[in-house]
Amino acid sequence: MTAEIETKAERPTLVERLAGNADGILEQIASEYGVSTLDVVRALPEAHRTVIDGTRFADVMKAIEGWGPVLFIVHTRHIVLECEGPLPPGTFARGYYNIHGDSPIGGHIRAENCKAVVFVSRPFMGRESRSVQFFSEDGEAMFKIFVRRDEARNLIAEQVERFDALRHELNSR
Repeated sequence: MTAEIETKAERPTLVERLAGNADGILEQIASEYGVSTLDVVRALPEAHRTVIDGTRFADVMKAIEGWGPVLFIVHTRHIVLECEGPLPPGTFARGYYNIHGDSPIGGHIRAENCKAVVFVSRPFMGRESRSVQFFSEDGEAMFKIFVRRDEARNLIAEQVERFDALRHELNSR
């Protein structure tokens, strides 16, 4: 009787995995591959991501203020915190970008720690999604702002248009 040797199929590279299927939780994919979340985002096919320098933080935030209610997410290994509402106006003071106003979204962000802003357009849970993700120097997301969905779970067309226009405007500078 001969022993059968089991061989594992070689795991695809990160780029290959995302080219074949860009869906999935980015932080989980990063953990599986032993890389940062920003590394995963940068490995997405070019059509799914546009990377902008973090020095454009305030420009992006100011533009999103006019989008109406958005989905603001903070994703750590301990919690995925979701808050829906309009992004309030922000101002710089005491080392923070302070967002405050009549919205459930509020707080103080160390904008200087933002090293990259990425416009991500990809499938998530089998549905189209669009988000603006802000990354710190360690390659992890500080927070993410998602285009909202309507009652039928479709992306809100006006926000998609604003997302695409802002991505194009900042990418062409």
